[in-house]
Amino acid sequence: MAQANSAETIVAFEPGEMGRARISLQRLGARVINEYNAVSTGVYRIPAPAMEQVRRTRGVRSVTPNQVVEAAALDFAWETTGAQQAASQNLTGNGIGVAVIDSGIFDHADLTGKQMGNSRVHYVQDFIGGDGKDQYGHGTHVAGIIAGNGKESNGNGYTYRFGGAAPNVRLLNLRVLDHNGKGTDAAVIAAINRAIQLKPVYNIRVINLSVGRPFTASYKNDPLCLAVEAAWKAGIVMVVAAGNHGRDNTFGNQGYGTITAPGNSPWVITVGATNTNHTASRSDDRITSYSSKGPTAIDRVVKPDLVAPGNRLISLLAGNTTIYNSTNVNRVPFSVYKVGGGSSLSDKYYRLSGTSMAAPQVTAAVALMLQKYPSLTPDTVKARLMKTATKSFPASSTSVDPVTGVTYVSYHDIFTVGAGYLDIAAALANTDVANLPALSPAVTIGANGAAAIVSGTNLLWGSNILWGTNLVWGSNMVWGTNFVWGTNLLWGTNLIWGTGVPEASSTSLLVNGDQ
Repeated sequence: MAQANSAETIVAFEPGEMGRARISLQRLGARVINEYNAVSTGVYRIPAPAMEQVRRTRGVRSVTPNQVVEAAALDFAWETTGAQQAASQNLTGNGIGVAVIDSGIFDHADLTGKQMGNSRVHYVQDFIGGDGKDQYGHGTHVAGIIAGNGKESNGNGYTYRFGGAAPNVRLLNLRVLDHNGKGTDAAVIAAINRAIQLKPVYNIRVINLSVGRPFTASYKNDPLCLAVEAAWKAGIVMVVAAGNHGRDNTFGNQGYGTITAPGNSPWVITVGATNTNHTASRSDDRITSYSSKGPTAIDRVVKPDLVAPGNRLISLLAGNTTIYNSTNVNRVPFSVYKVGGGSSLSDKYYRLSGTSMAAPQVTAAVALMLQKYPSLTPDTVKARLMKTATKSFPASSTSVDPVTGVTYVSYHDIFTVGAGYLDIAAALANTDVANLPALSPAVTIGANGAAAIVSGTNLLWGSNILWGTNLVWGSNMVWGTNFVWGTNLLWGTNLIWGTGVPEASSTSLLVNGDQ
């Protein structure tokens, strides 16, 4: 029985201090619920009167409530990201383990092998009580973007094949979200901990985390951020959705400062969402107005790191789930991909929008890179993706909400599109090696609103780079000169960075998205 006046609390420990500190916590009345050694974190019930003493205990890094996380598709994404060129090189992600930490994965035909019934989901674990099956509909859609093989849209009579860029990866289904797309820090941390433990068994090299939540502490103390950092240091690339709050102008910042945790961690690859405008050409692609923008609250880390297609993407449908049953708006008519399909709605595929859909595009790209170059470190993977990202966006673009009719203006600056647009072919062709950590840099804001990127000399991006100068890694720019901080985007003039910055809000799922 839980103690009176005690709360379920997450305690993160300094490396190597967990065992000794645990003894001190138990003397203070803390009771163990779960402990995750791989990420130096535990979940405890701590009496309220002892909470301050626990915070001061030697070896304790942070003490936080067990917070709620939420869930944050392939319409021309294959063409715009350059995935078809990877397929021409016979790169399919074969042998690479990809952990999908989400709402579970449905038994979909597009996630089987060459023989029907041969599932490519190699491992299932449910961290919220259940059998790992997707009751919400989000995780299956994400898994399809990464690894769908198009079995249900392939062959005679089909006009379009819906498949992921890495159809031969080993999927690991780590369920942390319930039928409403809700979960907790503890479940996500437990899943990350398990992925680290299983890394040598399934060759887990990348984790997709299309979930997020608000944060009120620095990434240095946030338990989700500490967990993803531990995975990164264990050799696993962490790909995280940026969040869907780019339209949030609650604090007069026009959506800036709305990146969600753990996308605020400088270690991870944080992904924003673009709109392909339903064409195979990249020239008309634009950032979505809902994609969350940096710099991050509190630490002012430059985010997102790059962007990828995430608007109205078609991927796998999980039947009889909450999303499936909530509306028909995102259902796909058979006529979209089948000759003579008519207007009846497909029972195999549907559309979703959000940075949740953009992140798995990058996850698939990472799997392809690691298949081609198995010895790559997470830092080299991140640096290559950012360096080779396309940097040909216009200065700004507009979009109209299909429901409200409201028009939004988006600026394609570093806090909106990061280093640029995912280019899988270019990333696969790059052979540069990162010999320093590729942590996303922070910015400082001067009294006149001028922004400067500041990183330590022990980091890949340099020591002190003023906005708009040539930021160089190797021989080419990570952030191009077209991202110059101009008068129309002057930070501190039209977009004042005040003390009332939003502390980020939970990652929400969009059905329609931009049009």
